[in-house]
Amino acid sequence: MTTGKINVSVENIFPLIKKFLYSDHEIFLRELVSNATDATLKLKHLTAIGEAKTEYGSPVIDIKIDKDNKKLHIIDQGLGMTAEEVEKYINQVAFSGAEEFLDKYKDSAKDAGIIGHFGLGFYSAFMVAEKVEIITKSYKDEPAAHWTCDGSPEFTLEPADKATRGTEIILHIAEDSLEFLEESKIRELLNKYNKFMPIPIKFGTKQNALPKPEDAPEDYKTEYEEVDNIINNPAPAWTKQPSELTSEDYQSFYRELYPMQFEEPLFHIHLNVDHPFNLTGILYFPRLGSDMQIQKDKIQLYQNQVFVTDNVEGIVPEFLTMLKGVIDSPDIPLNVSRSYLQADGNVKKISNYITRKVADKLKSLFTENREDFEAKWNDIKIVLEYGMLSEPKFYEKAGAFVLYPTVDGKFFTLDEIKENLKEKQTDKNGKLVILYAGNKDAQHAYIDAAKAKGYEVVLLDSPIVSHLIQKLEGDNPDLTFVRVDSDHIDNLIKKDETSISKLSEDEQTSLKSVVEEIVPKTTYSVQLEALDSNAAPFLITQPEFMRRMKEMSQTGGGGMFGMGNFPEMYNLVVNTNSELATNILKTEDKTHQEHLVKQALDLAKLSQNLLKGEELTAFVKRSFELIK
Repeated sequence: MTTGKINVSVENIFPLIKKFLYSDHEIFLRELVSNATDATLKLKHLTAIGEAKTEYGSPVIDIKIDKDNKKLHIIDQGLGMTAEEVEKYINQVAFSGAEEFLDKYKDSAKDAGIIGHFGLGFYSAFMVAEKVEIITKSYKDEPAAHWTCDGSPEFTLEPADKATRGTEIILHIAEDSLEFLEESKIRELLNKYNKFMPIPIKFGTKQNALPKPEDAPEDYKTEYEEVDNIINNPAPAWTKQPSELTSEDYQSFYRELYPMQFEEPLFHIHLNVDHPFNLTGILYFPRLGSDMQIQKDKIQLYQNQVFVTDNVEGIVPEFLTMLKGVIDSPDIPLNVSRSYLQADGNVKKISNYITRKVADKLKSLFTENREDFEAKWNDIKIVLEYGMLSEPKFYEKAGAFVLYPTVDGKFFTLDEIKENLKEKQTDKNGKLVILYAGNKDAQHAYIDAAKAKGYEVVLLDSPIVSHLIQKLEGDNPDLTFVRVDSDHIDNLIKKDETSISKLSEDEQTSLKSVVEEIVPKTTYSVQLEALDSNAAPFLITQPEFMRRMKEMSQTGGGGMFGMGNFPEMYNLVVNTNSELATNILKTEDKTHQEHLVKQALDLAKLSQNLLKGEELTAFVKRSFELIK
C-alpha cells in the first residue's frame, strides 16, 4: 500500500472546493457520469482502431445507492486506470487544476460555475462526500488499484482485487448532503443532466410485463421479468441524420423533451453543421399567437449530449428564445460564466448560423407549401416580426417569406403588396399608402369606408407593429403605412380631386366655434372637412404619428419624450357637407345645439369603442329620450 500527500500548497483544499461550489453542488453527479461516459467512449475508439486488445461489448454506467452505509456508487466498464495513471491523473493533473482554480476564483464564488473548465470534474465529488474511493482496473493487463481520500491532502493507493475492466467510484455521502442518498433525488439529477448521454445509464431495475401466451388459461395472471432500468436515451433524435427520421420521430422526441406539453409543435428545424464549428440540434416552433409574454428558456443546451443549461441567451439569437428544442455543440465549454459565453467568438458564429438556418428553413416551408405556411402565420408571426427588428441578418432574408394578411384573409409579401396595390393606393405625390387595421372589429367602420373605395386594408395586430412599420418605411422610402382610422379615407390617400364645401368660409368659422365650445379641447382637435354628403357627420381619428410614437414607447424604445405618458389626443373631423352640420349651425336654441353636438360626438366615440362609463350611461339616457 502507498500512502502519500498530494502536492498542493493549500493545506486543506476540499473545504474550499466545497465552499466555492456549494451553490452548484448537485453537478457532482453530472461530472462523474460524464467522466464515466468519456472513459467508455475512449475505450470504444481504442478497440475500433485495434489499440485496445479487449472486447468492447455493451457497456453501461451503473448508479447504485447504498442507503444503509450512506454510499453512492458510480460504476463504468470503460478504460479503467493503472495505479500509475491514478497517481498522474487524480493526484497530479487534477490538483494542479484545483490550485489554479482556487488561485483565480478564491475571491469570487459567483464565478465558480467553471469547475470542469479546470479539470476539476472528479473533485466535485467532495462537495457531497466526506470520503471518496476509486477502485479501477485498466483495459491493459495490469493489477487493479484502490485509491482513497478523506478530503485532506493525504491519500492511500493500494492494489485491489477487482477482476473486471472499468472504474467504480464510491462516495461516502456527508451528513449535510444525505438528500443524495434518496432515489427520487438521484433520478431527478440523472433526468436533468444525463437524459441523453451516449452510454446507457442503469439505475436499479424495473418489472416488464411478459407477453400473454396464446394458449393462456382464463385465469392467467400477467407475468413479469426484472430488467435493468435504463434511464436515458443514448441516441436522441438530434444525433441522427434528418433522412433517418420521420415526422412522427420528431413529434415523439418533442414529447420526450416536454412531457407536460400537450400541444404539438407547428414545425421543426433540424440543425446540422460541422464547419467552421460543430453543432447539431432541433428547434421547434410552438403555437405563439401575439403574446410577447411567452415563457422563454425552453431551449436546452448540451455539450456532447451532456445537459449544460436552459439559459441560451447569447448562443441562440434573442428572437428565437421563444422557441423550444435542443442545441448540442462540443465547441461550447461545459462550465463557463455568462460573460465568457458572450465574449466567445465561436458563440457569436453559432448564433449567426442558427439565424441563417432558421431563415432558410422558413423560406423553403413558404415556397414548398404556401397555403400551409399562411395557415400557421398567426401562430408564428410574433417571432418573425421580432426577428426582423432585432437581427439584421434575419431581416435581410425575411422579405421572401414574411406575410402581411388583409382583413379579408388574403396574404401578401411586401413585394406583392407593392405590385398589387400601387395602381389604386398611390397618392398624388407618387407614394404607395398601405392602409392597415390593428383591430378588425374596433375599426370596422373605417375598414368599410376604405373597401368602398376599392382599397385593400392589411391586418397588423401584433404588439410590436409600430416598430416594424417604422423600420419598413425607413428602408422603403416609396411607401408609408397608415392606420385606417387615423383620418378620413379621402385624406389617407390624397388624390388630385378637391371637394367643395356647402358652407361658406364664415359659416365654417361659426360652426367650428360652436363645436369647440362644447367639445373638450384637452382631448379633441376640431377639423372641418368637405366630405361626401353621405359620409358620417362626425368622425374621430387619431393622428398616425402621435399614436405610433405612443405605441412604440409603451412596447419599449422609439417613444421620444416619454410619449407613453401623454394623454390620448384625437382629431374630431366635422363633415361640413352633412345635414347635421347645417342643423347645428342653424339651431338658435343653445341647449338643443349642445345636445346635437354631444350626441354626434358620442356616436363617433361609440364607433371607435371610446364611449365608456359615465359618458356611456348619459348617452344611453339621452338616446332613449330622443325616441320617446
